[in-house]
Amino acid sequence: MNGRGRTKGRPQMLAGKRSKKIDARFTEDEYAIICELEKTLGLTKTELIRQRLLSNAGLLVLNAKELIVLLDQVGAEMGRCGNNINQLAKYANILKKRGMLSPVVIERFNVLFEQYLKNQQALDASLRKVFRMTGV
Repeated sequence: MNGRGRTKGRPQMLAGKRSKKIDARFTEDEYAIICELEKTLGLTKTELIRQRLLSNAGLLVLNAKELIVLLDQVGAEMGRCGNNINQLAKYANILKKRGMLSPVVIERFNVLFEQYLKNQQALDASLRKVFRMTGV
């Protein structure tokens, strides 16, 4: 209290004080979107950006262009594997019709096909995990 019986203002904030600042630049179009959201939601620009940024803080940010290129490569490789499996199955059917199909060839084909299916399932699980992490 000062000499007149009043306090010097509001009490000092002890916890949760925001002391760090980040500057960001926006294009005219981006800024217009932010201003529109500010009016629509009734939030300040700072609070709007803080909520938008921190509400998805646990999500993974990816380079979408790089991810698409890598997924395209993986898809192409899986397609080539599928073509090889089809060619082997066709060849096995030809050998079977001629009575020349060996049990060893059948066993080897089954082992490789099972491995292909496991790889496909692992790829699917990995993609689902990436999608969950990115919020897609």
